[in-house]
Amino acid sequence: MKKGINQWCFPAGTPMGKLLRTSAAAGFETIELNLYASGGIGLTMDTTPDEAKAIGRLVRSYGLSISSLSTEMLGRYPLSSPDKETRAQGVDSIRKQIELALELEVDTILVVPGRIETDVTYEQVWERSQMALQPLIDDIDGSGVSIAIENVWNKFLWSPLEMARYIDQFESRHVGAYFDVGNTLAFGKPEHWIRTLGDRIRKIHVKDFRVQVGNYLGFVPLLSGDVDWLNVRLALSDIQYRDSLTAELDPYTSFPDQLIFDTSRHLDVIMGKNPH
Repeated sequence: MKKGINQWCFPAGTPMGKLLRTSAAAGFETIELNLYASGGIGLTMDTTPDEAKAIGRLVRSYGLSISSLSTEMLGRYPLSSPDKETRAQGVDSIRKQIELALELEVDTILVVPGRIETDVTYEQVWERSQMALQPLIDDIDGSGVSIAIENVWNKFLWSPLEMARYIDQFESRHVGAYFDVGNTLAFGKPEHWIRTLGDRIRKIHVKDFRVQVGNYLGFVPLLSGDVDWLNVRLALSDIQYRDSLTAELDPYTSFPDQLIFDTSRHLDVIMGKNPH
């Protein structure tokens, strides 16, 4: 498995050179970049193919690869919105992820399918996101890009069985799971999810969580929460997962670079590379 880190582990606005230099110095092998709205750092809705290629060259110059592309856009424009125009903007952001993934030769884009809200039912999230995603899946047929559905705190896909069913309905090798270890701990055991999802898993996010806190403040750096990392590692071995483990953590308030180095060492322990 490869050690990965998400761009969000750095303070907002961190220049791309600084981000890559620190990641490489800390021993990471791969990085997950994020798609931002216009005016962001790195990949944005305005990034041209030539600009994307330049970013790819910059990443490689530091000895890193790009594991996957995430995005902030679906938080603003969920595919489940009751507003047709909002849903359309969400679809446009996924199209941009696909475009950039093809330019950067990245094999996976992360997609959150929607969220339950006061005026949005469970069934509507399922149906609206399915209808929005199907044409995009058809478009990438035959390419090397997969859409990976992430489990997040959106009151949707509460169990691995539901997530497997949601993915399987598309009947496409281009749809899989982006499994987040820390996000499951409030509702179940990550190792159970891993074995149920099996080879549907395309990529994995790692963070830790303190169950006793029970809300967003319960998310903590690796090895400081309640995730049973040994059993997670065994489950990943059982399904023969060989791709990246990408840390997705909030930056430290003070000395934010230290989070990057601490996380690299913690991942070594989790992966069994440096157990002591």
